[in-house]
Amino acid sequence: MSRTAAGAALCLVGALTVAASPAAAAAPAAATADPLARYHQQHLDWKSCLLGPDDKTGKELQQAGAQCADVTVPLNYDDPDGRTITVAISRIPATDTAHRVGALLLNGGGPGGQSIGDPPWVRTAMKQVGERYDVVGVDPRFVGRSTPLDCHWPTGSSVRGAGTDRAGFDRAVALAEELAGRCRTSQGDVLPYVTTRNTARDMDVIRAALGEPRISYLGYSYGTYLGQVYASMFPGRTDRVVLDGVVAPDRYNPRLLRGTEPENRRALKGWAAWAAARDTAYGLGRTRGEVLAAVDSVQAAAGRTPLVIGDHRVDELVVPVVVFSGLSQDNDAAYADLAQAVRDMRRAAGGHTVTPSPWLAETLGFLLTGSESSYGSAQTAILCGDASAPRSPEVYWRDVQRARAQDPLFGPVTNNIGPCAFWDPPRERPTTIRGDLPALLVNATGDPRTTYRSAQSVRRMWPSSRLVTLRGADQHAVYGVFGSSCADATVNTYLATGRPPATDVTCDRPAG
Repeated sequence: MSRTAAGAALCLVGALTVAASPAAAAAPAAATADPLARYHQQHLDWKSCLLGPDDKTGKELQQAGAQCADVTVPLNYDDPDGRTITVAISRIPATDTAHRVGALLLNGGGPGGQSIGDPPWVRTAMKQVGERYDVVGVDPRFVGRSTPLDCHWPTGSSVRGAGTDRAGFDRAVALAEELAGRCRTSQGDVLPYVTTRNTARDMDVIRAALGEPRISYLGYSYGTYLGQVYASMFPGRTDRVVLDGVVAPDRYNPRLLRGTEPENRRALKGWAAWAAARDTAYGLGRTRGEVLAAVDSVQAAAGRTPLVIGDHRVDELVVPVVVFSGLSQDNDAAYADLAQAVRDMRRAAGGHTVTPSPWLAETLGFLLTGSESSYGSAQTAILCGDASAPRSPEVYWRDVQRARAQDPLFGPVTNNIGPCAFWDPPRERPTTIRGDLPALLVNATGDPRTTYRSAQSVRRMWPSSRLVTLRGADQHAVYGVFGSSCADATVNTYLATGRPPATDVTCDRPAG
């Protein structure tokens, strides 16, 4: 959820004007000179992506023929001669140079997610058309291998449930305030510049540094919003744009998850039916209702006393986030991970000593230790830096109570308070998204993160776009991820020809 000649061309025009008429050109030169010239024209030092013998991402990139480089960008674009930071990129060059389209920039979402490791699998998904593109992964500013941001949190995510009563909500408020305070104390000097608009500006520097007049773009989830922002801020500099798991711009704010309760409840029911059909393996119940009751019993038990699972104590603020985290992918492997996690939590609720299954261990490590502090720090900084959130805890408490009446498990998660309630106001106003773009939009009807309603909203906003619908799947991210040959072929045809389908395309969930 990046290259460029336009910036260089702008500089060249300014230089030619100065050279042609030295006496008269002083004022025009000042007006037309590119203040970002040193960034647009920088030389990229391509090198191995491998950082060491244990660098799995680096090994995959190396095996795929990728190289990596650091792009220098200004921290504050209003002060391009001031402090600089670096943005890490990777590139698998086009091999069909005779039919080369250009560079395809990737963003896997988050916000705060790394994309530098994505070119190998995206190149595979692109099949033969991938040979015609430089496939470029980017770790956005303050993410991954780029200049880091770490508020030294005791968690990898600020997302929590609000508990079952006011005391639980008050604990969530205290955590949100603590996390915001840690960022203000340790990273306050850069927080105003951790924004989507600045990430889009960085993309245009990358475009220029790669010598491309325009870029193609593939963005997932939050990356779809980034793509909309880039296309709006830099009109005419995009070629082929694919947005998968679409965020509607009027829904983008620090409370992104609000309103997704129906989709997450439907996904939970789908998983529960799957688990019920496998009761002999997981023992959660023989019917969907029994499995859902098992989930509710775990949440109730955690509300009485935290569950002891391995080295972790899991309370009622965390249990629903674990369940929520297990519902973005609609496949047997993801369903099995969640079933094992619920089984483990249920055993812990019964007083048993539990060693968590691998997925649950990883999820609890993410939520309950500081091992992924940098991820949560960057994600929250971007959301809070992009748009304001309500300041009063009472606003969130009222929303939680209303949502709890409709969905006691997920409502207190999706409507809960977060650090943005205690953040400084954004430095810039949100981007006004352009009125139209011939992009290809992709979304599953049951997507529990970026809802199908959001994709339909952007489709209406952009009449020249086309929407590829994956019907019957509770899946977040489709192209190259879910295994829909229909959706993948539609995207690849567009990337090959540059022409969206004549009409919207509906793909049925593959049998089995």
